Amino acid sequence: MIKTFRGLLLTGGQIKVRLSTKKGKIGYKIIRFDVIESEPGVLNSENVFKIYKIEQSTVDGEVDFSDGNLLGCAFYKPQYNNETIIFEQEIFNQDIYITQKDVSGNNASGCYYLELEVMTLSDNAAAVSTLRDIRLNPQVGA
Repeated sequence: MIKTFRGLLLTGGQIKVRLSTKKGKIGYKIIRFDVIESEPGVLNSENVFKIYKIEQSTVDGEVDFSDGNLLGCAFYKPQYNNETIIFEQEIFNQDIYITQKDVSGNNASGCYYLELEVMTLSDNAAAVSTLRDIRLNPQVGA
């Protein structure tokens, strides 16, 4: 089964995608992540979208693949018809957060479209996924 999400984010914005369940037995994997500026052709924007496992205290345009909480990112620079999208094939069972930042300084907002593959997790797989999230993010277990 495929679950889709779409929306608009103002620059510096963050949205929570609610996925968690009480037992954590539903898992998700990103299969598609597309982005575009909200007013194509109006501003020379450079939009950075990122998907995280935990809420971010600040939203920036820096991409750090050594961050274990980063599930995916997209960079969209329309004036050069340039789009780069990278995402992790990790299975997760918690809420995720999408951020957007126009790093050009034009304060352009952007739209996203996200497709997740939905799967039922065994008791062991659900426990492993939840424990991995708790280990990386102690506030998840609080």
